[in-house]
Amino acid sequence: MTQNFWQGKRVIVTGGAGFLGSFVTEKLATRGAKEILVPRIENYNLIERDDIRRLYADALRPVDEIPAHLKSAFFQASNQAATKPEDLIIIHLAANVGGIGANREHPAEFFYDNLMMGVQLMHEAWKIGVGKFTAIGTVCAYPKFTPVPFKEDDLWNGYPEETNAPYGLAKKMMLVQSQAYREQYGFNSIFVLPVNLYGPRDNFDLNTSHVIPALIRKAIEAQERGETELVVWGDGSPTREFLYVEDAAEGILAATEKYNSSDPVNLGSGYEISIKDLAEMIVRLTGFQGRLVWDTSKPNGQPRRGLDVTRARERFGWTAQVPFEEGMRRTIEWFKANREKIK
Repeated sequence: MTQNFWQGKRVIVTGGAGFLGSFVTEKLATRGAKEILVPRIENYNLIERDDIRRLYADALRPVDEIPAHLKSAFFQASNQAATKPEDLIIIHLAANVGGIGANREHPAEFFYDNLMMGVQLMHEAWKIGVGKFTAIGTVCAYPKFTPVPFKEDDLWNGYPEETNAPYGLAKKMMLVQSQAYREQYGFNSIFVLPVNLYGPRDNFDLNTSHVIPALIRKAIEAQERGETELVVWGDGSPTREFLYVEDAAEGILAATEKYNSSDPVNLGSGYEISIKDLAEMIVRLTGFQGRLVWDTSKPNGQPRRGLDVTRARERFGWTAQVPFEEGMRRTIEWFKANREKIK
């Protein structure tokens, strides 16, 4: 089934060189997709409409005329001809994103950049007749006090948690757009909402990273320096759900292959853990010998996050496969093995 779906298709993966995107492009290749295109910001600024139009024009060219910088490492020509717009699939993963600190410092940029990317990519895709558009939302779009587990029908029952509301709302506009364009134009776009991701190749830059890579790096480096304390933001009480990056990639591709509705769909593991328990697990798995210190002057973020993942299972047969502690072990081992390449 999956081999047949991708046969004869050309696929653009925005953000395909990033954390999640690198796994999506790899898995696309194993599923039989040959003509995989990955636009990079130095060649296509996806906030600019003219760059988006140029990207789509380049993507439809005969194989020999597609710029080399657009072809992914997995690109193989299935034939030399130009492709038809209806045989072009867009998987929009690109985002300007960061943790609580980055969201507090750059709320305007996170709103504008993500809104303009999503709205214009989908609009221009509709205009040229693209066959399918897979939009990736964010768990940050949910209201601050959503009952746990978060159900997709709760998305509009309140305002998101303040520290990441501009980002979450910008991404949620793609859901509004997907539903409106399907209703008026019959445009086939879908909207999936992954929970917080983690795994190998994550962003371990302490200025912009999320909680898991940040704590892994801090614990390992504190242990090496012989420090006796590890400071963690907040009081440890919030809960989060995390999804291993390869499970997320599988979910996105399963939805692209099998799902054709603009109803939003959660992608999550169904496993909720407190930040306190998470920090204690990281201390145990990294071997840090000191104690945790909670900096309660820093924000907790949303009180609880956990997703209802029934819809993904029922509508396109996807469930997460990697247990949380196993995924954490793989992530820590990857960081240890690749530290020299990480800023």
